[in-house]
Amino acid sequence: MIDTTDTEIPGGDAQRLRLDVEKGGLGVLTLCRPAKLNAWSWESSRQLGVMADRIRFDDRIRVVLLRAEGRAFCAGIDVTAPGSGIEGESGSARSHAYYEGIRWVHERFAAFARLPQPVVAAVQGYCLGFGFELALMADVRLAADDAVFALPEAQLGVAVDAGGDLRVAREAGAGWAKFLALTGRRIDADTAYRLRLLQQVVPGEELERAARDVAAEIAANAPLAVQSVKRDIDAYADAGLDAALDRVAMSAALTLTSQDATEGFTARARRRPPEFRGA
Repeated sequence: MIDTTDTEIPGGDAQRLRLDVEKGGLGVLTLCRPAKLNAWSWESSRQLGVMADRIRFDDRIRVVLLRAEGRAFCAGIDVTAPGSGIEGESGSARSHAYYEGIRWVHERFAAFARLPQPVVAAVQGYCLGFGFELALMADVRLAADDAVFALPEAQLGVAVDAGGDLRVAREAGAGWAKFLALTGRRIDADTAYRLRLLQQVVPGEELERAARDVAAEIAANAPLAVQSVKRDIDAYADAGLDAALDRVAMSAALTLTSQDATEGFTARARRRPPEFRGA
């Protein structure tokens, strides 16, 4: 595992997220690992939590623009490293370690989702797994017409582990959440818009400007009023979310330590169909 007490953001290839504070109250948070399609990791979660803490108390930032470099927003987790440092002398010890690890990730994501400042997400290309879950934590979501969304975890033998299926249920209904999470099927931007998972779909070359325009509109409004509106709506929309996320953490821990998960990650890395046994 990583050092969860570290509050520094490294540079170079180790940097996963970059924060730039611009004029007009805009904080631009960029996923900056395009060569890896901004693939998500434990370190990405740590850096997200650090950035959320910095943004929260930065009076210069009235709204956050969440964006990504390259041709993908985030292609999900790196399937070539399924263990990610989680160890234990027994299956139950590994399940416990995963449970606490996933709860820690939830806490980092919650710090981001519960920022007082609204977050506008600009999504292009692949937005899969953790990437989709991260985008769903934004308050307003815009996507390029080439964006592709999916929750493919069941295809790897694991449960959706950061609450993305719960947030789809909140926005689109339980039936669509089950359809997407149980099949792992990919949907295009127009379908995501029809399901109310997006607020706007625009041509790819217009995405950055459209997202910045929305962010600027929000930033021009009274900060205390804007933050109050966000808190009030979230209090209504997220009722019961905390208890559900604890169940998610347990489901993720049990499935991540299963033989099916090992088979799913191995099969994906070797580009072959998995052979799941329910064990």
